Formats: sequence, C-alpha cells, structure tokens
Amino acid sequence: PAGPIQHCLFDHDGTISTLREGWEKVMEPMMIRAILGDDYSRVTEEEFHQVTARVRDYIDQSTGIQTILQMEGLVDMVRQFGHVSEEDILDPRGYKEVYNKALMDLVSGRIQQVLDGELDVEDTTVKGAVAFLHDLRERGVKLYLASGTDEADVKRETELLGYAGLFEGGLYGAVGDVAKYSKKMVVERIMRENHLRGPQFMCFGDGPVEIRETRKSGGFAVGVASDEIRRFGLNAEKRTRLVRAGADLIIPDFSQREKLLRYLFGQ
Repeated sequence: PAGPIQHCLFDHDGTISTLREGWEKVMEPMMIRAILGDDYSRVTEEEFHQVTARVRDYIDQSTGIQTILQMEGLVDMVRQFGHVSEEDILDPRGYKEVYNKALMDLVSGRIQQVLDGELDVEDTTVKGAVAFLHDLRERGVKLYLASGTDEADVKRETELLGYAGLFEGGLYGAVGDVAKYSKKMVVERIMRENHLRGPQFMCFGDGPVEIRETRKSGGFAVGVASDEIRRFGLNAEKRTRLVRAGADLIIPDFSQREKLLRYLFGQ
C-alpha cells in the first residue's frame, strides 16, 4: 500500500468467524431440491449432475452477497429448469426461510457449545483473526464489519464471541431490504464520508463481493483464503475465487500477523 491505512472493513463469516462453517453444504442440497421439486428422485443422472454443477457454480460466484439475493437467483434457476410448476415456486423470502431453518440447526448447536463453555473464541474463529483486530485498533485504524448474514444474527454472534466492540465504525448486515444495504453501499459510504483515497481504505474478506467492491473504490483488498474446518491453512478453491476477484494480497489466516502488519504499514 502507498498510503497510510485509516479505515478497514472486514467480512465476518469465513474471514473472522467459523460459526457458520459449512453453510455452502447446507445451501447446495436445499437449492437442488428446490429446483428439482417432486422430480428429485426420478430425474436422470445426467440432469441431476447438470443441476448440481449449476448450483455449485452459483454459490461460488455469489459468496458474500445477501442471502435474499442468493434466493432471488434460486427462483430464476427453478424457473429455468422447469421441474416445478409456477404456482408451486416460492418467492425469495420463502426459500430463505427454508435455508435459514436448515442452517440454524447447524449454527445453533455451535452457539450452545460456546454458551456451555465447550467451545471458546479460538475454537470458532480463523487463527489470529481476533488478535489482528486488536493490532489494527492499536494502530488507530477504524474498523467496520459487513456481512451478507442478517444484521441481528451478526450482532448476536460478534457479541457472543466478544469482539463486537472493536468495530467502532459499525456492524452491518442484511436488513430485509436490498435497497437499504449491500457491501457496495458500505464501501462507498466509508470512502465518501471519510474523504478517503486509495489505500487509506483496506478490506479483508473471503468472498469475491467485498474484494471486487474494494478494488473498484481504489482501496487495498486482502483475500482471506481460509480453511474454515481447521481454522488455519489455505483453501485452494477460495484462493482461486479471490484471485479472479482481483485481490491485491491473499493470506490463508492471520497466524503471520506480525509480518502482515510490517508489510501493510511498513514498520
């Protein structure tokens, strides 16, 4: 980076938190079943693979956007494949409810383990992420968090894990109205209100959305190609996705945070 970093935006799931690790594995079968409807058990193997490939590609490309927008894409796919009659196709909110119920069955169990003391912050975050947030705060960087997850859930989970207070710039999540919130809107607002130029603004994320929007704004985009299962090490598929999105730098986790800080700040 050529200028002093003053403001930094973080994605949440997969960049800091691993509470929602496995959401793709929940969304994929949910979307496949929605697309195939009653034909799920009788379609040809070839068509089943076509639907699966389409869903996987869509999830990969849409990682980081609001869930409701992903469900709008699902509605389009349901219509395109033609297995479900028009009167039986749910609206995006209906599909989101189906997905959220399945996802929360997974997430709620992990949250309860944290509440019971069976898991702690280190067990549910990417290695070194929380320490790195403290490092940036100590250097006077103002932190923001933006997620495609519902805002109420973002606030609840960051408070549960104990780092909500580090985001002086605010915690942002989906509010049910795509016209009122998007990561693009958050990036543009930070740049505009603080009169920032180029690498005075930096972003960390594991999805292509925040990386692309940061690059468009002229900011410095760091891709986090995290292995959410181990919570450290490189996820090669994420790395490919982040390269294509235009990340300036890619890290697997924050375990080398001292080197990272020296690289970013020059000292």
